[in-house]
Amino acid sequence: MAKEVFDMEKRKRFIKKPVKPIPIEPGASISQLVERMGDTAFQAKNLSHATDIWEEMIRGETTIFFGLAGAMIPAGMRELMVFLIKNRYIDCLVSTGANLFHDIHETLGWKHWQGSHMVNDKDLRSAGVDRIYDVFAIEEEFNSSDEYIYNFSYTLEDRPYTTREFFYLMGKDLARRTKREGILTSAYKAGVHVYCPALGDSSIGIALALRDGERNFMFDIIADVKETAYLTARAKNSGIVFIGGGVPKNFIQQSEVTANMMCKRTPGHRYALQITTDSPHWGGLSGCTFEEAQSWGKIARRSKRVTVNCESTIALPLIVSALSQRLKGFKRRLPDLSVEGAQRVRKRIWD
Repeated sequence: MAKEVFDMEKRKRFIKKPVKPIPIEPGASISQLVERMGDTAFQAKNLSHATDIWEEMIRGETTIFFGLAGAMIPAGMRELMVFLIKNRYIDCLVSTGANLFHDIHETLGWKHWQGSHMVNDKDLRSAGVDRIYDVFAIEEEFNSSDEYIYNFSYTLEDRPYTTREFFYLMGKDLARRTKREGILTSAYKAGVHVYCPALGDSSIGIALALRDGERNFMFDIIADVKETAYLTARAKNSGIVFIGGGVPKNFIQQSEVTANMMCKRTPGHRYALQITTDSPHWGGLSGCTFEEAQSWGKIARRSKRVTVNCESTIALPLIVSALSQRLKGFKRRLPDLSVEGAQRVRKRIWD
């Protein structure tokens, strides 16, 4: 039988680094484990690569946007988010309203409870228990959190607010009321911006809808769009971290498009990592690849990017724990997030 002849020069393009089995060492740190996962394959390698990219963002002069979707706070991720904010591993948080509501709920002292998805939901309704997959919550306690939001809104001026302003003031109020740390209290103290472009799609929106009178509480969501565009335009480099997809993902990605049209030509986000369980072939945003986003100019042509196809409550604690060990003692140079300074970069393409 004739022996097939292969192109050895071409082979050199592909055969560069061997897969290395992970040695099990009882004394190894999480950081060491995540690093060794980078020598393997599949999602273990991607998770390790995502940690490297996030570390490079933190060590470099990068404005880091973080998109938070999915029921992460009910699933036990509140203190992880507090760590990210207090240590300034992120600069701007764009979240679903639901996650912020659950953060407010826990900051006020209420709890989410371990439950089961193998339960009769009609019985839960009779007992006044709400279910988020295998997490339970007590209906009256949710109502108490709604009541806090409702009452807080009456302490504010009768004018439109950006969601950043609203949550900054709420974080300030919560910090005065309780010593418990949450997303909003830690963001208020650390100077991290919090945006919620789909705020009405949450219990926060429900609570505000209960206000009396003809005039509803007003949000200036378009001002949020402008602010994130200004910050993107001013950034020396910008990077993104997505947990899930939804509105937070596109809101952050579109900041590059808006900046291009409002302020100046920007190259797209230079760094990008996402943790998702969705797939791109359904056409939805949660599974959308960063390569697709490059066609819109949302992600830079020469960018460092990776997708980790994994459930976030598994991947995110591993990545953040590894970062905490790698960056222990590191003092980050923080970007300027002042809105007033950001507005100085504005120059519409039509001017």
